[in-house]
Amino acid sequence: MSSEISPFYGKVYLIGAGPGDPDLITVKGAKILKKADIIVYDRLANPELLSMTSDQSEHFYVGKRPGKPSVSQTQINHILITKAREGKIVARLKGGDPFVFGRGGEECEALHSEHIPFEVIPGISSALAAPAFAGIPVTHRKIARSFTVVTGHTIRNTETFANWEHLVHADTLVVLMGMRRLSQIAAMLIRHGRDADTPVSVIEKATYESQKTVSGTLATIGDKTKPLSPPGTIVIGELAAKAEHLAWFKSETVAEASMNKPNLRRQFAG
Repeated sequence: MSSEISPFYGKVYLIGAGPGDPDLITVKGAKILKKADIIVYDRLANPELLSMTSDQSEHFYVGKRPGKPSVSQTQINHILITKAREGKIVARLKGGDPFVFGRGGEECEALHSEHIPFEVIPGISSALAAPAFAGIPVTHRKIARSFTVVTGHTIRNTETFANWEHLVHADTLVVLMGMRRLSQIAAMLIRHGRDADTPVSVIEKATYESQKTVSGTLATIGDKTKPLSPPGTIVIGELAAKAEHLAWFKSETVAEASMNKPNLRRQFAG
């Protein structure tokens, strides 16, 4: 095949859908959705965004659910390539930002290898939006000069995960897709030297009206968050305690001091 891009090909746009609230998609992302012929969207992209698309557009849902049958990455790549070769404008809509644990790099590599033109439209990652909506700055001049973002999906075997000795020293540690392994993550950080009293906040369904925040410490957060369900964002470090005082979003924020109230427990049980 020629190394040159065919003038008859369409184009693929990898669009960051943002953290959940449809108003948080970028202006450019919304413009592409309106003109796209094909929409290929993930589970974490808010379905309300589909109302921005053309009535003539064709939609492909390719969301992945843990432990359940789903469209493979190879199949997704095939859809993008095939539709672009048909001369279509393809909007690949991804939750958060395409290049933050969204396999956007893999999809760009697949498109590049087939000489398909593409463009990346960044989105707001939940790594930044979730803490912000919970009132947690990930950096603060007097407390934390840096933050680290990791995915809980790579922590399948906490005994052999290579970066614990580095993660334990992070000023602010943000963990995405780690709620199912939160107790393991907390225990491993404590084992490698992080203080058990280190503040932790977990934000469930960030930026949605149903957003909830639970705060505790590395020693207590595993038990406190059992009623929560993914998607969720974990923030570990001194700044995580700011959720108790700086929460500005109208959400059901539950600080450690108030977790003994029965009515608040029922809110999470529902």
